[in-house]
Amino acid sequence: MGLWMYYLCSNALGLLTLFQFLTLSWSPFLEAAILPSSVPHVKPSYSFGRTFLGLDKCNACIGTSICKKFFKEEISYSGNYTDDAKSWRLVEISRLTTKYQHDQADKRICASLSKAKSCSIERVLRKTERFQKWLKAKRLTPDLVQGLPSPMLRCPSQRLLDRIVRRYAEVPDAGSIYMDHLTDRDKLRLLYTLSVNAHPILLQIFPEAEGWPFPKYLGSCGRLIVTASTRPLKEFYSSPPEVAADLALQLLSIVSSMRNNDMNYFFYFIKVDAGTFGIFNNGLLFIRDAGTLGVIDKQEGLQMTDGQQEYNDIFSCLASDCQSTFPSCNSVREKQSLIMVCQELLPKLLQGKFLQPVQEKIDRFLRLCADSFRADQEVSDAAGKLMELLKSLQSCDSRFAYRYPDCKYSDKY
Repeated sequence: MGLWMYYLCSNALGLLTLFQFLTLSWSPFLEAAILPSSVPHVKPSYSFGRTFLGLDKCNACIGTSICKKFFKEEISYSGNYTDDAKSWRLVEISRLTTKYQHDQADKRICASLSKAKSCSIERVLRKTERFQKWLKAKRLTPDLVQGLPSPMLRCPSQRLLDRIVRRYAEVPDAGSIYMDHLTDRDKLRLLYTLSVNAHPILLQIFPEAEGWPFPKYLGSCGRLIVTASTRPLKEFYSSPPEVAADLALQLLSIVSSMRNNDMNYFFYFIKVDAGTFGIFNNGLLFIRDAGTLGVIDKQEGLQMTDGQQEYNDIFSCLASDCQSTFPSCNSVREKQSLIMVCQELLPKLLQGKFLQPVQEKIDRFLRLCADSFRADQEVSDAAGKLMELLKSLQSCDSRFAYRYPDCKYSDKY
């Protein structure tokens, strides 16, 4: 899967070049920068064409809220690198899934209507029974998202669905739980996004500005989304002990807050890997890929039965095998995410980093926390003890800008 990293300096007279890297992350990430409209810059020899952006597939796309910045070349490639970090504003540009998976899904859409290899994707999707129900609906209800593969929609509450409509950022008049302000085009874009990958929707409805651990959603154009830039956690596996301890503590704290929060939503991961989490340049850790997050509404409870989840149509097959079966929300363990993090990520951050007997204690707590055969309370207790130990290992200096210099005046450090 391709990864393109783009940097843009506000001194736009530099030589512009494109670097392409290969990666195994969940989707192509493009790191770019947004220039203020007033900054003059030379016209480069490249362009974000309609096909590259996915605008030729609209309205089987995410949206167009940030297209103007692409067309005005305020989001651009640049091979110029500068040590003057203040003149750069990095962002990430990503697809909902890989280009290959998008193409395969488009073929399945065409095949669902006829044997043709190509077709009007939008026209086919508009004719489906599901979308016709969306057109008539005044409110987004659980029956309208039955069978969609997104973990967020496995057992949605009406409260969660209302939040999606009210905070949908690709329309100018968001704010109502009713879909009167959504055009036919808007409804298709929202349905398509929810069907392929709910990552951008989660960023919109649980924004970073309100304290949720997600990067800021800046907009979309075609089948690309633009978000605030983070460095993947895997780049920090070889970090010094103080940094590793700080990141591990943040990781455990995020998992804990996603289980228990003021909004009474229980978030759980169906999988985690090296690209799931990312770190801002101030040292703050965020969830970089929200597409693997499930959401259970603890306030309203489970709204759908397992039988309802068997509903299947072309929208069920845009991001996964149509024959895939998904576990019941009733089977989700409270400590599921905690176990995954202790199994897959924390050992790579913490093993072999500390002197004895501290390392021995860390390793013991990790083994207990990662043991899926232990009771939830035992897992929770081990994680709690590990967090207390990691807190004692935190240092207070400028490497941790998200809490510095405030930490200088705290007794905790």
